[in-house]
Formats: sequence, structure tokens, C-alpha cells
Amino acid sequence: MITQRLFENVLVKPVEQGANKLYIVSGYATSAMAFHHMQFLRDKNKNIYTNLIVGMCSQDGLSESNHRGFQELMQVGFPGSFECSYLVGTPPVHSKIYSWFKDDTPVCAYTGSANYTQIAFSKAQREAMADCNPEQGLDYFKSLIPQTIYCTHSDAENLIQIYNDRYYERLRRERESAQQQEDVTPPVIQTLIGLPTVRVSLLDRSGNLPQRSGLNWGQRPELHREPNQAYIKLSSSVYNADFFPERKVHFTVLTDDGKVLICTRAQDNGKAIHTPHKNSLIGEYFRNRLGLPNGAAVTTDDLLLYGRTHVDFYKIDDETYYMDFSVPVNG
Repeated sequence: MITQRLFENVLVKPVEQGANKLYIVSGYATSAMAFHHMQFLRDKNKNIYTNLIVGMCSQDGLSESNHRGFQELMQVGFPGSFECSYLVGTPPVHSKIYSWFKDDTPVCAYTGSANYTQIAFSKAQREAMADCNPEQGLDYFKSLIPQTIYCTHSDAENLIQIYNDRYYERLRRERESAQQQEDVTPPVIQTLIGLPTVRVSLLDRSGNLPQRSGLNWGQRPELHREPNQAYIKLSSSVYNADFFPERKVHFTVLTDDGKVLICTRAQDNGKAIHTPHKNSLIGEYFRNRLGLPNGAAVTTDDLLLYGRTHVDFYKIDDETYYMDFSVPVNG
């Protein structure tokens, strides 16, 4: 039985043994975990094919950020290397099985308590996994396929409930604790009230937008930087707290205008929020919100004209955050 270093033992070592295909059945899963796993291996020049079935969707639905995150990974981040399907049949599947193959040759497989989430494969909670037969694991995976639908299918959102992240986690916990009454329906008015929150200024201590860091990190032509490269700098009171995950842990950020960003903390003390897949993604996002062309330098006046010099982050769970950069419609 494996109880220590689950990420290394279950998700990395099989690749070092020659495996290049992974078939996963997991009751719950997050797009941040899929990105973290695939990117970790890619950074080691290990490219694998991963096929994931999320098993509890027919009962619990899925958060919007994870749904859109899975779509992004399948279509843009790792096309041809990552596939994700949702179980739409009943009863739902709570199993967790990881079956590894080298092409069509079985290598190893594991089953146990760990969902395909970063929190399950971290030190944050205790999980146990055990060896099982990879061929039987693949047979089980294949037996579920007729009851699934790809996350990118046009009917996916009609067959499972996609919940807004603002209350998805609270709703899931209510279901798990059996405290929700049978006649209670999901709230119509979605709210962030009650979620942990921090406000992060985009300006420096002097009240100015830095010209060569933060949103303007890429404004260094002498270094041949991509000019959209950017990051959000955190103050010491934020990066020394436990609001955001530790450095190198990936998390999903859902924005107020419906975009999804896979982020991580980087730099000394984890003082900056990056988009690790491509550092320019976060810079492109803010330039688009500010109405600036790609590659343009961002000024303090641009933020003042827009009507906001800070962002608010709301913590939905340990892998999911909501970022608000909105301004009142009437100014």
C-alpha cells in the first residue's frame, strides 16, 4: 500500500518505467491537477497521453472553472495528449483507478482513495493507494465509456449541471454532509459572501504602476522579452498567509468576465502570480480588459481611466479562486 509521496509513486514513476498512456477513472477531478501533472512531465521531456473520466458529474455536476479548464486543456493546452469525459449515466462512479500502459502493453495500475486533484496528491490530506491489475483497470474504464460525453461536446452542458464557482463548493459540501433538504434547489442569486478574500493592488508603494515589472514585466526590449509577459505581485501580508497555495502548486482562477486562467505562485517567497503555461497570458488578459493593444505598455493612467487599480481574489477551495476586476456599469 502506498501512503507517502503519492504524486511521485503513482503519477511519475510509471513514466520513468516506460509508460506513455494513462487511463483515469476518478470520482472528482480538477483541471488544475491535470495541468500540473501534464506540465510537470512535459518539463521533464516526458510526453504522455492521458484519458480521464470524471465519475460523479451525473450526481454533483461540475464547477464552471473546472469544466472550462478541462476544455482548454483538451483543445489548446495539450491537444491530442489529453482527453476528458464526464459520466452522465447513473449510478455515479466514486472509484479512483489509474491504469498505466506503454502503448498497448500494461505496465502498472493503482486504486484507492485519491481523487485526481492536487489536494489529494499533496501533504494536505492523507490518502492510500494500492497496486491493481492494469488490464482490469482499463476494462473498467472502457465499460464506462458508453455512459460518458466529452467535455468539449456541444451537449455536455445539457447533460450535466455546470455550477457557477461562487456557490459550487458550498453546494458540494452540503450534499456530502447530507445537510441539504430534498426540496432545496441551488440558489438563483449567486454570491461571494462568506468566501475568504484578499485585495491585491496592481500599483507599487508609491501609487504608480511599475514600468518593468508586474503588468509590464515583459517591457524589456533589451532582453528580447515577449512584451505581454506579466504577473500580479503579492504583498508580504498576502504571500506570508495561507490564502494562496504554496509555490509551484497550480490553481484555477475564474475571472468576473468568465475567463479561466491556470496560475501558480513564483519568485522569492511566492510573491508573484504567474500563468505558467505562457507568462504572457495574464498580460494579454489585462490589456484586453483595459482596451489596450497586445504588447503595449500599461500606465497608471490606463488603470485610473478603466476605474480600478486593484483586483479582489475570492478563495472557493484550495485549487479554485475567483478574480474580480470589474467596475460599476455607471462608473
